[in-house]
Amino acid sequence: MKVTVLVGGVGGARFLQGARELFGRTPFPQLADDPDPATTVTAVVNVGDDAYMHGVRICPDLDTCMYTLGGGIDPERGWGHRNETWNAKEELAAYGADPDWFGLGDRDLATHLIRTQMLEAGYPLSDVTAALSRRWQPGVRLLPASDQRHETHVVIDKPDGDDGERVAIHFQEWWVRYRADVPTHGFAQVGRDEVKPGPGVLQAISDADIVLLAPSNPVVSIGAITSVAGIRGALRQTSAPVVGISPVIADKPLRGMADACLSVIGVESSAQGIAEHYGARSGNGILDGWLIAEGDDAAVDGIAIASAPLLMTDPSATAEMIRAACRLVGVSVP
Repeated sequence: MKVTVLVGGVGGARFLQGARELFGRTPFPQLADDPDPATTVTAVVNVGDDAYMHGVRICPDLDTCMYTLGGGIDPERGWGHRNETWNAKEELAAYGADPDWFGLGDRDLATHLIRTQMLEAGYPLSDVTAALSRRWQPGVRLLPASDQRHETHVVIDKPDGDDGERVAIHFQEWWVRYRADVPTHGFAQVGRDEVKPGPGVLQAISDADIVLLAPSNPVVSIGAITSVAGIRGALRQTSAPVVGISPVIADKPLRGMADACLSVIGVESSAQGIAEHYGARSGNGILDGWLIAEGDDAAVDGIAIASAPLLMTDPSATAEMIRAACRLVGVSVP
């Protein structure tokens, strides 16, 4: 059985723990003499949050997936290394280095340094991700949505600018520095018309027995992935059913600021609103099924909808959630 999951952020990484629990470990990176696993879980990971800061390439969603699945994540924050120290951050601040609002932990910095060195040596991001994963052994195949830069930028009112003056800033600055609490007018992806899917991404979607949209941010995680040319088309054309898992419970995100992103594009932060935003594959959308939290409501023509407990309290609970998503579209799970 082949399972492909579109993921971003902390919620996406925890969702992958449940997928691994249910379907078993997938060798990644896979060596030439490794047997083909009977079940393969492939994660297509958002690169819209990626950024260059202090001269290093940071890939927050890829790293959160690696660390979470490899047992190295900080359990309280949900991102970054456990047992992290912040000496480099303090020294950078002492030098007055910008940006001063983004913290790089010392252990995390090692990952970014290795990634940057490999990228500058000419290796594509997909190969770099596989190389870094040799340490973490995530048990899930991690594929960047694209090897090319595809960062999300946000159009806001220019701070201290004239009335009506606008500027585009990196998503990380909007999210971390401003906490999404500035007048905001839209999102844009760098290189939207030129960026291509990473190696294996389209095949993972077309060859899947089921495609799952993790309960990640619909705008800047799932939306950033589907904005890569060809991915939305692959979701519409695959013979596999496509099932989304709602990122809201009682019409509120459990963490992050998905509601802030949704309001910018005029989408209600509810199971109903997000389902309508994704749309049915029988129309012009991407969903065959939509799993929502118990107590929430949604009804969209062309989308099969069911409810289940959506709190990812541990991998076993998340596995049961995924089992319900498969059952919704008639996919049997061993």
